[in-house]
Amino acid sequence: MSFDTLGLLRTFPIFLGTWFAWRLLRWSTRKSPFAIIDGPVAESWLFGDFRKVFGINARKYHDAIAQKYGRVLRFTGFFNTPLLYVYDPKALYHILVKDQSVYEETDDFIMTNTIVFGKGLLSTLGDHHRKQRKLLNPVFSIAHMREMTPIFYDVVHKLRNSLMLQVSQGEKEIEMLSWMSRTALELIGQSGFGYSFDSLEEGAIEHQLATSMKNYTGALNGGLLVVVRMICLPWVYNLGTPGFRRAFVDWCPWGELQRARDIIDVMHQTSVEILEATKKSLKEGGETKSRIGGGKDIMSILVKANMEASEEDRLPESEILAQISTLTFAAMDTTSNALSSILHVLSVHPEAQEKLRQEIRAARKEHGGDLNYDRLTTLPYLEAVCRETLRLYAPVPFMNRETRKDVILPFSRPITTTDGKTLDEVFVPKDTQLFISLLHCNTDPDLWGPDAAEWKPERWLSPLPDTVMGAKIPGVYSNLMTFLAGSRACIGFKFSQLEMKVVLCLLLETFKFAPSGKKIIWQWSGIVQPTTEEAHSEKGDKALQLPLKVSLAG
Repeated sequence: MSFDTLGLLRTFPIFLGTWFAWRLLRWSTRKSPFAIIDGPVAESWLFGDFRKVFGINARKYHDAIAQKYGRVLRFTGFFNTPLLYVYDPKALYHILVKDQSVYEETDDFIMTNTIVFGKGLLSTLGDHHRKQRKLLNPVFSIAHMREMTPIFYDVVHKLRNSLMLQVSQGEKEIEMLSWMSRTALELIGQSGFGYSFDSLEEGAIEHQLATSMKNYTGALNGGLLVVVRMICLPWVYNLGTPGFRRAFVDWCPWGELQRARDIIDVMHQTSVEILEATKKSLKEGGETKSRIGGGKDIMSILVKANMEASEEDRLPESEILAQISTLTFAAMDTTSNALSSILHVLSVHPEAQEKLRQEIRAARKEHGGDLNYDRLTTLPYLEAVCRETLRLYAPVPFMNRETRKDVILPFSRPITTTDGKTLDEVFVPKDTQLFISLLHCNTDPDLWGPDAAEWKPERWLSPLPDTVMGAKIPGVYSNLMTFLAGSRACIGFKFSQLEMKVVLCLLLETFKFAPSGKKIIWQWSGIVQPTTEEAHSEKGDKALQLPLKVSLAG
């Protein structure tokens, strides 16, 4: 490394410190535009209430403030920064649908995802995002889901066989989160990229991408790194050349940053390998039938569609590459944790588990084996169990947005201010951040009834309350906000539903799941993930896991 580069690296902390002091002065004198809106008293001037948002006890905190202050409340961020915490349905409609271009993803969200994934769906805005989505939409259609269903079954049969070997001699405690993660990765690998990551055999060496994806959320949202990322990243994102920024990261003696760098490197290297394999198969006679899935995988179709697209609709190769790690992360982390939630909740509701098992067995017997896509979607209790679990235990419980200009945000129901007046809308200044609570729109007792906090699949077997239907909740899935709404709603929610149903059909037909006796804790680190009171990783924090007792079902 040259002397000039070393000099720049050494002076960088001085510039960063100067900027930090200036921001502190600016933030400390800022007046809150939401002073008349009720909300919790900040824990500290430095962190506000932000430290309570993530972690082991985060759900209790979010539930408590939602119950106490209602659908719109004042919240405090770093350095006493005023924010809004919102789950009012009309407000969500304006934020996510009607005025989506005003309420955009936060700068640190876009920048972080660009660094990690490249310019993929999670890293683009406006027309750029719509262009990418237009090219990807066909591979997430119902017609394509029907074609991919046999691939899903091939993968999940391997999972079932491995579990069968483990419990053939009797009940055994099995750590199910790792199996759900491995299965989710293999499903997106085969159906998404014509690529196999995992044999799904017991004792098989875990693919390095699986390890990276599993640790990604905790690495980016844990410790001091999340604070530095959210506060400093927008100001250093374009500092110097990419080579300089990489040199600084390599030089910086900070373990958390080095760990994040290594995770990103693995994602990128694997994505390059997958894209090169896809291009190679297309060049060899233009056919992909020799690939896993016979060329029906997302990447084969996407690359071919991109080659045939008009010049204005075509994506550069770098953006095709970015979709690989983007889709892998989205498909693996959220779905594996959603499946873990379902298995856990069924383990503590054995009567519901048995009812679902009988429905699945009857359907498979009538159908003569594996259920096709259309038959899977007609199982009422399976649908009810999935919907209810996704309602009560949304894998992504909240999102952030930031206003790009001054705007008026209306409410479906007036709120009472601290001075006793009522407001049916609020002025939100430019550059204000908002917490959008997807979970609490899903569990609002004024919408869902006094039993909103209870897991009751039966609520989906009869018409939903008029309060739910009349609220016009903008979510793309079953009057729920779990998969978001508007132009940035989860593009793969049908893929996720299919994945969950195939896994549940094959596992519940064969196995019974029961609590292990260890207390399961669901920690929030952007995505809700399970651990136990007893679990500790090599770093001393909570190791992700879901131990359940598994036995053959009678």
